[in-house]
Amino acid sequence: MTALPPPAPRGDAPLTRRALGLGAIAIGTLGSIPVRASEGATILAPGPEDGGCARWAARAGQALARGMQRPGTIRLALLGGPDGVTAANRFATLDGTGGPSLLALPGWTCHARLTGSPRARFEPRAWVPLLLSWRGAVLAGRGPLPGRGSAPLRVAMPSAEAPEAAALAALDLLGLTALPLVGMPEAAFAAGETDALIVLGPDPLTRAQAMGATPWYGFPGPSETERVEIAPFPLSAPLARAVVAAVAAMQIQAALFAPVLSAADSLAAWRMAAPRWQEEERATSRDDQPLVGTSAAEAFALLTPPPDAVLDYRNWLDRRLGWRAG
Repeated sequence: MTALPPPAPRGDAPLTRRALGLGAIAIGTLGSIPVRASEGATILAPGPEDGGCARWAARAGQALARGMQRPGTIRLALLGGPDGVTAANRFATLDGTGGPSLLALPGWTCHARLTGSPRARFEPRAWVPLLLSWRGAVLAGRGPLPGRGSAPLRVAMPSAEAPEAAALAALDLLGLTALPLVGMPEAAFAAGETDALIVLGPDPLTRAQAMGATPWYGFPGPSETERVEIAPFPLSAPLARAVVAAVAAMQIQAALFAPVLSAADSLAAWRMAAPRWQEEERATSRDDQPLVGTSAAEAFALLTPPPDAVLDYRNWLDRRLGWRAG
């Protein structure tokens, strides 16, 4: 393992004729989903066609179609890469003249905005979460939580701007000495090369223990997913709110949004159809928890911390890891 260097900046993918053509191909390949709605809608999602978010969006659209009550059509259009930033930017420019549109994204798309990436030109607060897939999360490590003044804890992350950097920020907030290293957290922990990480899963406590890790703190989530077996991560500092947002970016596998200015009848129709998706997801015994309604809104709120928390996190990235957006 080596010390973490500042990553090279990534440019946004231009909306070329080829990129738009890929979206059109995806519509033809995945097809239109007949529904019973007064008017159709298009789900905009990041590619590739066989990517996790695209498959999730197709499944969500089919379930919503079965839950609607009036005829119409739902289409799936793919744009940009798996980080979702290009799709989110395009969604932010839609004015509704092409018909109702929804947006499917992974949680880490919002993390790009948290870090201040110039590519992220969207405002998540302009979206209404309809449904999302959620995983629990705990901060865990080898043995009991060490005290201040102990040997440095090694923490792996793919890059400075990745949401996994939240584990390092959490240890800093706890007053523990930690050393950032390059690597994938779980693989590095299994190889004995790191000492602390964030563990995700439908039952993160059990998963952490199966990995040989001791759960130290739990991160907040929607009320229906809260567990009391572990102490909650302290949230007194603004930076802690940003840490929670970074962790939530990993906890939300994918989410489906409507514009906040959607027509009231369309928004009501999507919300009424959402429980059908939730029922079907639960029936398939998937690992993530399907959330709708108030629970989906509570989970999404964790992704959008207040401005002082955002500023603290960007300053922390610069000071601690030598990374600055742009």
